[in-house]
Amino acid sequence: MNGFDVVIYTLRRRPGRRRPYEVRWRAAGKTRSRSFLTRALADGYRAELVRAARTGLAFDPATGEPAAWNRPQPVTVTWYQHAASYATARWPELAAHSRSSLADALDNHPRPHPARCQEQPDPRLLRTVLYRHAYNPARPAPAGSDADRIPDWARQASLPVTDLAQPQVLRAALDAITMLLDGSRAAPVTITRKHAVLHAALAYACETGLLDANPLDATTWRVPRTTTAVSSAPT
Repeated sequence: MNGFDVVIYTLRRRPGRRRPYEVRWRAAGKTRSRSFLTRALADGYRAELVRAARTGLAFDPATGEPAAWNRPQPVTVTWYQHAASYATARWPELAAHSRSSLADALDNHPRPHPARCQEQPDPRLLRTVLYRHAYNPARPAPAGSDADRIPDWARQASLPVTDLAQPQVLRAALDAITMLLDGSRAAPVTITRKHAVLHAALAYACETGLLDANPLDATTWRVPRTTTAVSSAPT
């Protein structure tokens, strides 16, 4: 049976049927058909079959439709899910202090997007739960507690890892690692450490096939300096 041997017939109307408009075609040595309630639906389906045949798509002998139509949609992995996976992968090789630094850096970028989910938790509680439990595989949150529910919110609200390939999203993540919860600028040494964790986490995304390349490698960015306002009194 040849999946590229496809013939698509003219639309046929069968009066008296519940779905009177029939699309018929022959693929992989077998005649197939699908019936539709309206001509518009039938025409649309037939047009898709014609387009697939003209572009050289193979038809699946089992379904009679283009094989590409039967492929499962790629699973969307959010930043939260990826960061938790990355923390779990790194945990055994890290000393206690390094584990703490890793969890502290991961809970800082990129921020979950409030528009993707309602009832955003208090930012301090969110960061505390991510730091103590979500990015600490040795310390899961107690079942049924508020801390146990917050990761579900983060999983839904967090942006897909692939969005970090977009410059504006990556810049937002870089901005996030420079700021403290009170809105003040973090110390340069803290920003540098968190930048290193972000780079390593994105490299892990490349390793696991979520990204084709580390977007930070193509981004020009410098750690902002901490500035102190100086007021001069009249002499």
